Amino acid sequence: MANKSLFASAVAKLLPAADRVNRAGGIAYGYGSEHLLAQMAATGTLSDGFYGSGQDQLAQVLDAARQCDPHFVAQAALYARQAGKMKDMPALLAAFLTLADPDLAVRVFPRVIDNGRMLRSFVQIMRSGQVGRTSLGTRPKRLVQNWLEQASMRQLMQAATGKDPSLADVIKMVHPRPADESRKAFYGWLIGRPYDLAALPAEIADFEAWKRDPSRPLPDVPFEWLTAFPLTGEQWAVLATRMGWQALRMNLNTLARHGAFAVAGVTEQVAARLEDADAIARAHVLPYQVMVALGQVGEGVPLRVQAALETALDHALASVPAFAGEVVVCPDVSGSMVSPVTGYRQGAVSKVRCIDVAALVAAVVLRSSHQARVMPFEVDVVPLELDPFARVAVNAARLAAVGGGGTNVSAPLARLNREQATPDLVIIVSDNESWVDNCRHGATQVMKEWKWLKQRNRNAKLVCIDIQPYGTSQAPDRPEIMNIGGFSDDVFTTIARFAQGANPAGKTENWVDRVKQMEV
Repeated sequence: MANKSLFASAVAKLLPAADRVNRAGGIAYGYGSEHLLAQMAATGTLSDGFYGSGQDQLAQVLDAARQCDPHFVAQAALYARQAGKMKDMPALLAAFLTLADPDLAVRVFPRVIDNGRMLRSFVQIMRSGQVGRTSLGTRPKRLVQNWLEQASMRQLMQAATGKDPSLADVIKMVHPRPADESRKAFYGWLIGRPYDLAALPAEIADFEAWKRDPSRPLPDVPFEWLTAFPLTGEQWAVLATRMGWQALRMNLNTLARHGAFAVAGVTEQVAARLEDADAIARAHVLPYQVMVALGQVGEGVPLRVQAALETALDHALASVPAFAGEVVVCPDVSGSMVSPVTGYRQGAVSKVRCIDVAALVAAVVLRSSHQARVMPFEVDVVPLELDPFARVAVNAARLAAVGGGGTNVSAPLARLNREQATPDLVIIVSDNESWVDNCRHGATQVMKEWKWLKQRNRNAKLVCIDIQPYGTSQAPDRPEIMNIGGFSDDVFTTIARFAQGANPAGKTENWVDRVKQMEV
């Protein structure tokens, strides 16, 4: 065989030189401003991560937004909210647009600020001064007023759950015009001003009556309003039928602890709700959320309910396509991947780790493409046998249990090259902070290994799923290489489109093209 070091030198001359140093000290490729903004919008949570702070994220995303056309900023905000199911970043970009392009902000606002939590986040961001103003301003104030005036009473009650700012704070800021006496009384009740008791919405009147006499039937208000009071098992059983889907899957242990499942019929009712495919779609359930719920259910949660969660995971993954040809999926299981996928934030740290998301992606690909090969890696590839016919949650848990060591993103490609393998599609799921395979200069080791693999299969494609907002990649976008950010189910659809080849116009689409397809 030819001298590999000499051969590598020749190959390296044909490859793009790395132009960045990543957070771990390895050489890397920087994203362009549009890709960087999309990456931040799809993965950033404005919280501290393993390699950076929330303040770093904020500065980076605002700088990227200033470098992009406002129309693309609007598209990134819509993609992050509607396809990526993100929260803080879409609200931040909507706030940014109120100064960068107020007309675009008007069009984007109702599609991004689609519930009370998003409304409160938008107001908080606007008043922070981070986007350039410390008050709402005339047009943003009107947007918030419109939301309040058009919201249903149920939406307003949901929005009244939470603080900093609370809905009462928002109402005091913008002074919405109540459409009728009932809405006027609700505003007065919420902000502590005089109100007409007889005009209160029925739900609020029932709540006040119940507080005076807890023996009355539970009022039909958000369950969070009631859990601060002592409740019986029968009352918790009633709440189990009223919680939203996401609240239900997060409170299964709480329901068990308070005796709700001991009430006749509750187990079947809860299981039926969890298995409801339409409810799962309406709640925008991310597959990893169900997997985490499965991992956290305690012994008190009935097996029937646990089985319903497994069905829910299948529903959440129903749209994942099978990938043709020989597929290899490579989840990063290195030490940095044990950090929370949504970052560290006081009082709100997610139990979901980056490694959990990477493991889920690998398990899902294995389920949809049974012949796929799974190659977890850290410093080197970690040997692990998985059953392609096992439940997704089982394989994901086995993968997530592997962890530690440095990050060597080129390790699975190097193993494939040593084996002279010819895969058609390689999927790498990582935070991209590779440093073990660091080179002094020139191309990254990932690109060198990919070049050698391509010589055996000219049609091979590489997809790098980046689940953290650090802004660099180990392989720049090319016709056969796509970098994609995020961990929603839209990732699988995007990979399938890329793997299938060029679009009808004859152009291979990358992930930014996907973002640009959002209608503003």
